[in-house]
Amino acid sequence: MMTTTAKEIPAVPYLDLPAQMRPLRREIDDAIARTLDNCSFCLGPDVVQFEKDFAKFCNANHCVAFNSGTSALHVALLLLDIKPGDEVITTPSTFVATSWAISYVGAKPVYLDIDDATFNLNPALVEKAITPRTKAIMPVHLYGHPFDIDPLLQICQKHHLPLVEDAAQAHGAKYKGKVVGTFGSLSGFSFYPGKNLGAYGEGGALVTNDADLATRARSLREHGSRERYYHEEVGYNYRMEGIQGAVLGVKLKHLDHWTRERRRVAHRYHKLLAETPLQLPIEAPYAESAYHLYVVRHPRRDELKKYLESNKIGCALHYPLPLHLQKCYASLGYKAGDFPIAEKAARECLSLPIYPELTDDQIRRVTDTIEEFFRK
Repeated sequence: MMTTTAKEIPAVPYLDLPAQMRPLRREIDDAIARTLDNCSFCLGPDVVQFEKDFAKFCNANHCVAFNSGTSALHVALLLLDIKPGDEVITTPSTFVATSWAISYVGAKPVYLDIDDATFNLNPALVEKAITPRTKAIMPVHLYGHPFDIDPLLQICQKHHLPLVEDAAQAHGAKYKGKVVGTFGSLSGFSFYPGKNLGAYGEGGALVTNDADLATRARSLREHGSRERYYHEEVGYNYRMEGIQGAVLGVKLKHLDHWTRERRRVAHRYHKLLAETPLQLPIEAPYAESAYHLYVVRHPRRDELKKYLESNKIGCALHYPLPLHLQKCYASLGYKAGDFPIAEKAARECLSLPIYPELTDDQIRRVTDTIEEFFRK
């Protein structure tokens, strides 16, 4: 009888974009060919159609496509007239682009600690941090799990502050049954290739229900111009490429199915890892997570990561150093210990493979290997 050696065991990749692309290849090729034939390389009809379709997906009035999610958030703060000397309350536990948008307009990120269970900004800490310089609150729907929106909206209404949703990781996530992205004044999405809805390159979008904000956003992304060669204000070259609009238009049709499959994988992990020492991600009663990431926690995170990788199982560290401790923000004056929950999460977090194409056998191999690690 033949035995299977460790060498013959197939790898479980952390992310498998080729598996997503294969069944869509013909439709994607046709969409790209159409864009090339039209020579619509910057914006163009495919981007316009995607904007309409994504706005509908979000139940929003307007979607403005950008060359990245970072650009979309930058323009969101410009639209809110946030200036040097202003403050924006946000989270230290996320990708740095959230804070870049604040810095790009000359404002100061004001960090607050996170909720230990959801990893999102803790609403209970927000009101005490508001000063006369506070001009907006910009939390993140981290890992695809919605932040607790209602208490933050109440604070924003009380203090006459706009809420900006960083929804870069949360395409299709729901808060109390409603898709995220339209609760605040504006929201920013990313279509980086590894996102739940990813382009074949960079891409992003700004979503809003305000027609005036959408009109100005379109001008700002195109050199501050509503009419070619006439520039009303200093603008930016933040246009989405036509090819990315074509690709996203094809992939958007599959997003609901992909989200269901991500949730299938997450629930399987929940069940199979329930008896391990890992702290597993939770889904708050108000939330329906899109599970962009499946992030587990344990003090022996680094050892577990090495063990998984030695067994050809992909995994990743997301945000191992919180933003308040990054060198680029040393001038803000934060120090280790200021946000103990965020710092502890950064030391313990490990992202396991999660994508719609992950099979039950692959999931089982991941969880069996984790069990083996803790039996050692």
